[in-house]
Amino acid sequence: MTTHSKTVVVTGVASGIGKATALNFAAQGCAVIGADLQYSDENRARLETAGVTCLVADVRSTASIECVVNGALADTSRLDVLVNNAGMGMVKQIGDVSETDWDTVMDTNLKAAFFGCKAAIAAMLKQPSGGSIINVASNAGLLPRSHDPVYSISKMALVGLTKSLALCHSKDRIRINCVCPGPVENTQMIEENFVGRSDRQEVVRELIQASPLARAWDRMISPGEVADSILYLASEAAHMVSGTAIAIDGGKSLGVPPD
Repeated sequence: MTTHSKTVVVTGVASGIGKATALNFAAQGCAVIGADLQYSDENRARLETAGVTCLVADVRSTASIECVVNGALADTSRLDVLVNNAGMGMVKQIGDVSETDWDTVMDTNLKAAFFGCKAAIAAMLKQPSGGSIINVASNAGLLPRSHDPVYSISKMALVGLTKSLALCHSKDRIRINCVCPGPVENTQMIEENFVGRSDRQEVVRELIQASPLARAWDRMISPGEVADSILYLASEAAHMVSGTAIAIDGGKSLGVPPD
């Protein structure tokens, strides 16, 4: 019988940051339960080969979230880490946003994280060691962006949720933090930037130019760089870290970069 160091649940695990995060934890000897709406055959095979359990779940449903957490508890009788990574973008101005648009973004980016936290905290309260929750926000959660106000609102609220719950549950040894990535390559969300554009490299250049460090290194952020920060926040080294929002955005949220 395999003894795992920790039990970890990761949502939005099928690609990008979620996939890199799940593989990181699996490599550390953790029991990893991943959840997503759908998987490519290639990514599912990669995850399962690494030992990640791949569940199909719609995080917009509180019942689905509870099933994922309860499944993890049934397997190992504990939950050490929850990574609320599932999310979606939306580039629309307010005049073009329908009620359905609003609900879809908020349910995916905020409601899912809130009820994921609720289910995880209920489990972690029963553990003397508490636990760790990491929410994947965005640099849009740190500063307003003119092209995607609904997305920005959802991520700002997620940063606020992180800080509020961290304050509420530090006494229970439950640490709650978030990471705020900028443009990350090889993710479903970044692929939306290429829709309707004939020159892919031109789009890549635009994304790199928006972040001063990305511009300096002449590359985008990798999913693995975000995943490494998530691994740190869940580790023993971060036992005294809670309520933080770590910007992994190439300095994009700092302000107007120099020429």
